[in-house]
Amino acid sequence: MSEQHLEVQTEPVEDLPILIAKLERMKVREVVDRHFMPHGNWQGCSLGTVVAVWLVYILSEGDHRLSEVQEWAAARVNILGLCLKTRIRPEDFSDDRLAIVLNLFGDDRDWCLFESEMTKGVIRIYDLKGNLIRLDSTSGSGYWQVSEEGLFQFGHSKDHRPDLPQFKVMLATLDPLGLAVGI
Repeated sequence: MSEQHLEVQTEPVEDLPILIAKLERMKVREVVDRHFMPHGNWQGCSLGTVVAVWLVYILSEGDHRLSEVQEWAAARVNILGLCLKTRIRPEDFSDDRLAIVLNLFGDDRDWCLFESEMTKGVIRIYDLKGNLIRLDSTSGSGYWQVSEEGLFQFGHSKDHRPDLPQFKVMLATLDPLGLAVGI
């Protein structure tokens, strides 16, 4: 009977599939690849894929340092490749590569065209018809300094704490939708 060798690799999944799915829905990779052209010697992942992975790193880790992305990607090469449906190489995310991305993003003309296309796919404007706006106010209190021109003042306290400064909050909603209105 022959002996079989089983190799097990463990990678953290974390929030990567969710972040990648959102970036894919926004078409970040496609739009980046359409508006920014790397040098003809560029190999490996497309520029859009590099940007997507870098954005996932920033959002997942809360860190914007270029020098950390390659090592981070190396520890997640399989999950990134599966989610992005492409081959991922850690060297595609070196700080030199990411610096090239920043240089390409520095071209004002290309950036404006890119930003315009990205915004069209993300922001939606609705023509809402509403007959009524409802207002609802409340107040809060806390341990703040009171000044004559300041936001926090003493007044009638719903919390029965007249010794604490108050602030008021107003919410406006458009009926019949119940949609919050920003002014």
